[in-house]
Amino acid sequence: MPPWIDIAELSALMLLTGLAGGVLAGLLGVGGGIIIVPVLDIVLGLVGVDPAVRLHVAVATSLATIIPTAISSSRSHHRKGAVDLDLTKSWGSAVFIGAAIGTAIAGYAKGGVLAAIFGTIALVVAAKMLLPAGAFTLNRPLPKGPGAQTMPAAIGAFSSMMGIGGGTLTVPVLTLFNYPIHRAVGTASLFGLVIGIPGTIGYVLTGWGRADLPAGSLGYVNLIGLALIAPATMLAAPWGAKLAHSLTKRQLSVAFGCFLLIVGARMLYRAVTVLF
Repeated sequence: MPPWIDIAELSALMLLTGLAGGVLAGLLGVGGGIIIVPVLDIVLGLVGVDPAVRLHVAVATSLATIIPTAISSSRSHHRKGAVDLDLTKSWGSAVFIGAAIGTAIAGYAKGGVLAAIFGTIALVVAAKMLLPAGAFTLNRPLPKGPGAQTMPAAIGAFSSMMGIGGGTLTVPVLTLFNYPIHRAVGTASLFGLVIGIPGTIGYVLTGWGRADLPAGSLGYVNLIGLALIAPATMLAAPWGAKLAHSLTKRQLSVAFGCFLLIVGARMLYRAVTVLF
């Protein structure tokens, strides 16, 4: 089969991945990474990408697509006064360093390890979404001091290992401490940029020179996916957002929680089959 046919097939599937990720992101109100990674993992399997690097490519490409969307989203939230610049200054360095460390670990880890991390965290977030609002709330403010920097560092590390932006982990953590939801979402959008930049660079470096990567890859980052998924996600997100208005907040939470249960279970099953 001529190489251009493989590239055309990959491009078409990447475009569909972006559209699906955008619709679901708009519908469920989350960043696309938690959706794009499992979908892209399936797509890469369909085109015959080596299982040893498939999840690495999915995570790295998803992380790269977060950069342009995070820039657009954080600017919009900032104009509405929803970005906490004080918290950004306090947490920014720890998030950045955590993302760099997480990427370095993930770049050399087995695909099964990444699947286990993704699946476990997906199930934890699913539990939060499915339980009644307020079930995971502490009656105290965000911790402060040097020791408190472990929390944003962990957010950066696990986000970069999962290929997600700031929202999936940052928003639940902030709301756990009674942080206003709108400021949590706005601030998390800026953290997506802080995670995406070191994460993308790290995956380019750790995947550099590998011969088992799909066509159009720069390290683990697939440039075809980056070029098609990011604009497709931004285009399709409003479609999902319109659909979301026909559902209540609780229905959306349950829908997202059920989606994550399926994704988490699938990832953990894959981890078990690969590692054991």
